[in-house]
Amino acid sequence: KQGGNSMKTAFICNNQDNVNRVYGAGRKERIAQVSDLVEGLITEDNFEQRSDELKDVEAIFSTWGMPLLSEEKLNCMPKLRAVLYAAGSVKNFAEPMLKRGIQVVSAWAANAYPVAEFTLSQILLSNKGYFRNLRSYKSKETYKSWGQPAPKGNFGEAVAILGAGQVGRLVMDMLKPHTLKVLVYDPYLSEDAAESMGAKKVSLEEAFAQAYTVSNHMPDLPETKHIINGKLLASMREGASFINTGRGATIKEDELIEVFKARPDLTALLDVTMPEPPENDSALYTLPNVLLSSHIAGALGDEVIRMSDCMIEEFIRLKEGQPLRYAISLEKLKIMA
Repeated sequence: KQGGNSMKTAFICNNQDNVNRVYGAGRKERIAQVSDLVEGLITEDNFEQRSDELKDVEAIFSTWGMPLLSEEKLNCMPKLRAVLYAAGSVKNFAEPMLKRGIQVVSAWAANAYPVAEFTLSQILLSNKGYFRNLRSYKSKETYKSWGQPAPKGNFGEAVAILGAGQVGRLVMDMLKPHTLKVLVYDPYLSEDAAESMGAKKVSLEEAFAQAYTVSNHMPDLPETKHIINGKLLASMREGASFINTGRGATIKEDELIEVFKARPDLTALLDVTMPEPPENDSALYTLPNVLLSSHIAGALGDEVIRMSDCMIEEFIRLKEGQPLRYAISLEKLKIMA
């Protein structure tokens, strides 16, 4: 049956705090209004005791802390149709469900929005030379002398986006009101598709050599591991900036350190590293032209509510028999972060 509150749902997650935070502000109550919600939280520890309550569950709501469910546990939910995950990557748990035909829906699009906002702000400030200004303006004497080389600003400059996934595309969309030349590197993207986004498709080498700011949004895949190396970074223009809100594993970190030691004119803004955080003796902490942030680009604070809203909207579509907008296929899973 569909319609009304007839569809049975449950929260399955190993982290109660995350559920309370992401599904706060009345969102959990909203789910109880639009479905027949199993009371409380199902975790790996209490799953066996509560398995009888799950035999009619058709949809699971979850977020960070979603466990990888065994075949035995999945067998306890023969009617399960969808897992609605109010967070980003589903790689840790999705494959066994997808192979059973269970739809796995991620709030990656909603989580991408704050990452894109964060990136946009860093691009605009980088082009103005803001971060270089902050580290150099320490006295009356450095009030003007910091600006060598002179910053380029945000009129007509080239910005390179590495990876045209959800975040990369959102960043390109947010850049449209600004008078900037947008370059994009993505082997899966056609030239026509890039042009439709207001960007020019380029090679990785062209992206680093031509752009004044390079922003990385590539996923962590075998073919992207250490793809950003010292040679590429050393080819960057004088005074250029490199932003990473993608994945730390895509960068050859030891080579980045060597280049940024030799090139004090460059700036690196790293929201992600590998490992995360870096080891205590890492030069990333001490290099004046490398600025670390502790993986804050994604949804935090009240921004996480956007992800639960996205999953509630998807659940309504499921109830109404409409196609889900953010369902992950096995093929997509292979190239996702």
